[in-house]
Amino acid sequence: MLEVSNLEVSYGSIRALHGVSLKVPEKSIVTLIGANGAGKSSTLRALSGLIKARAGTVVYGGEEITNLAPHKIVARGLCQVPEGRMIFPNLTIDENLRMGAFLRRDAKAIAADMDYAFTIFPRLLERRKQLAGTMSGGEQQMLAIARALLSKPKFLMLDEPSLGIAPLLVKSIFEKIVEINRTTGLTILLVEQNANLALEVSNYAYVLETGKVILEGPSVEVKANPQVQAAYLGI
Repeated sequence: MLEVSNLEVSYGSIRALHGVSLKVPEKSIVTLIGANGAGKSSTLRALSGLIKARAGTVVYGGEEITNLAPHKIVARGLCQVPEGRMIFPNLTIDENLRMGAFLRRDAKAIAADMDYAFTIFPRLLERRKQLAGTMSGGEQQMLAIARALLSKPKFLMLDEPSLGIAPLLVKSIFEKIVEINRTTGLTILLVEQNANLALEVSNYAYVLETGKVILEGPSVEVKANPQVQAAYLGI
């Protein structure tokens, strides 16, 4: 569904990505793991059109979308849940979800998708009139994912969903990510520092180091790799 070839990204004179290539099959969960500064978030930002690629191509659903404007990428069904959640703190949960559906005009389908989001995250239903900024980090992450679902994505990118969240809620959020993938067939590209969890829920994995893919393979095999165990799993 997504094919990235030789992607290069720079911030001024600093090269962040050195020819990253990866593939994400339809209905799969693929993860990018790596240390801080490895280029994981830069990869997602380039795929979303938030930063310009210096070189390389991004092909999504058979169409090249390299350096397309972000709103046009979202309109094609490729949506990102950003690192740090970036919910609208002064809007209610309901209003945040409706912002996710900003490009849509199908009122009945939007209502159905709101119901689905509340089924996946019942805690949001209990607090739908509450200001989003007053919720815990874990609840805000649930809202950020639910808001993305309201854009009716075909392909969802998640940037560090476990960041700053209590361990108990992290497990719950990852279970929901797997449930969304299984029940809707939504294709997911997951960037995550918690390599253990990421490799547990994904089908295929890429390991990034200083802007390059140094290892790839089925998640089970990557998890068993001694180099990965020593560097990322604390084994």
